[in-house]
Amino acid sequence: MYFFFYLTAFFLVRRLQKALKFSPLYPKWRSIFSVSLGVSLAALIVGANYFDNPAKIFVADFLLIAYVVFADREPDFKVVNSFVRSNYPLIAVGLLAGLTQLILPDFYHKSASFFFDLAIIGAFVWTFARWATMKKNQEELSKISQQNKELDRLVAERTAELTKQKNELQETLVLLQTTQQQLIQSEKLASLGELTAGIAHEIQNPLNFVNNFSEVSVELIDEMEQELTNGDKDEAIAIAGDLKQNLEKIIHHGKRADGIVKGMLQHSRASNGIKELTNINTLADEYLRLAYHGLRAKEKSFNADLITHFDEKIPVVNVVPQDIGRVLLNLFTNAFYAVQQKEKLEIEGYKPAVTITTYTKKGSLLISVKDNGIGIPDDIKDKIMQPFFTTKPTGEGTGLGLSLTYDMVVKGHGGNITVDTKEGEFTEFIISLPIVEK
Repeated sequence: MYFFFYLTAFFLVRRLQKALKFSPLYPKWRSIFSVSLGVSLAALIVGANYFDNPAKIFVADFLLIAYVVFADREPDFKVVNSFVRSNYPLIAVGLLAGLTQLILPDFYHKSASFFFDLAIIGAFVWTFARWATMKKNQEELSKISQQNKELDRLVAERTAELTKQKNELQETLVLLQTTQQQLIQSEKLASLGELTAGIAHEIQNPLNFVNNFSEVSVELIDEMEQELTNGDKDEAIAIAGDLKQNLEKIIHHGKRADGIVKGMLQHSRASNGIKELTNINTLADEYLRLAYHGLRAKEKSFNADLITHFDEKIPVVNVVPQDIGRVLLNLFTNAFYAVQQKEKLEIEGYKPAVTITTYTKKGSLLISVKDNGIGIPDDIKDKIMQPFFTTKPTGEGTGLGLSLTYDMVVKGHGGNITVDTKEGEFTEFIISLPIVEK
């Protein structure tokens, strides 16, 4: 049985030699490999002719141990450590067989020799099977590495083409490419364009009130001057009261317009990451209407029911308003897109509807955005949060919206986002935000 140890030691040296054959380190080890192979053959001949049975196994096993320990500790052979260490079972069996034969020779020859022989053969076969498996794995890894290099080359070529095209775009896009958060900024500006018409529509209402009450106030001032000239003090006081009410309404609608402008500015600038106590109902209602009017500005024939179920008892939550605003805007935009696509199918009796619901549950604030649109097929439902994955036609979606939404909710706020959908019927996204008790 000692022959198996010499054979293993011989092939281990050959494996180490082959591993470094095309390496710059090979000249350093070439002579050592030759000497080691010679030593293995010499030890085999000497051991076979001059040692008794226990000594034969010990000499063979110690030779293998010497090679294994040396190779395992030498940094130059790190690449084949797995091959080296796979010899441990055979070494252990050899040591046990030699010790048993030395200490209990009668027991060894009468009862245990057969089992030790089987164990040595099994360990030998296992070692070489392990080597074969490792070699096959290394070959597969080498192929994968080559494929990865080829993919990297193709990606580099494609990236170079895209970079060249981007350099030819408008000045605003060129400036955008110089920012540190290129993809996030690009997605943000794209959604800002969608908001423009909605913001214009929303801001027009308070401006109309401001203009109307201002005109009426000018007329009231003229009347008050006339009454004061006539000496009718009571009538002048009454007019002053009306004027005060008008000015209060002007202030109210002016603040409303100011809030819309500030919201637009918050959306357009990079998030500062600072969390603020925020009324989610107000934030959701504002972005729902901005998203709706933004779509209607492009598709004037589009109409949908906006259904809100806001729980007025929900607490304010500590969030980054810009980020959660973008999350809601993205979900609303996707919902309107889904119902718009279903409307184009001209299904009898179909009425587009988007429903938003807020409520609390188990220490979390939940926001549900549900539409009765085209739904999401089951085979892609698990992919929709992946970066660059989109169900929209080329040119209509970047595939970043839901990915950024997931990051903002989960990574940015420690929350969660789930989706429930049925193809052809509905889609519902549920955002869960933790309520932090003060």
